[in-house]
Amino acid sequence: MPEQDVLIPVGKIIGTQGIKGQVKVYSYSGNLDSLRAAHTVVLKSPGGDCSTHELNSVAPHAGKIVLGLKEFTDINQVLGFVGSEICLLRSQLPETGEDEYYWRDLLGLEVVTTDGSVIGPIVDIFETGSNDVYVVRGREREHLIPAVASVISSVDLNSGRMVITPLEGLLDL
Repeated sequence: MPEQDVLIPVGKIIGTQGIKGQVKVYSYSGNLDSLRAAHTVVLKSPGGDCSTHELNSVAPHAGKIVLGLKEFTDINQVLGFVGSEICLLRSQLPETGEDEYYWRDLLGLEVVTTDGSVIGPIVDIFETGSNDVYVVRGREREHLIPAVASVISSVDLNSGRMVITPLEGLLDL
């Protein structure tokens, strides 16, 4: 599958909103711009079935996002979507800036220190408010690596490698 056709999960439907067929979405990034720019979304059910739907509206609401899908006007029509992921095609996402990456691109990168020690792959990423944190699975345990410029020396997506300069004691925690 060409890279631009890859589905990127951007959120999850956690409930319905009102009675007019809108859904409440937990956004993985908190960024509305990608959804507002998209005309369609792909809903991926927990079982893996995918369906494409045209967007009618995108609005923030109480820390979540409320989506309206054009073909649905009643709460009963969207109840079955609860638990589904909202996905966009890679081609629908804006280009990243310098030293900016989509989480999807970072997951699986091999993390090594500037002295060449292999730490392990990035297996998860989470937000802390001030910066993201990469969960790196080492041989004996997981390491939490803050995504800050003083720690991340370089990222090379082509070679699948991230080089870090660990703060004192970071890998001992």
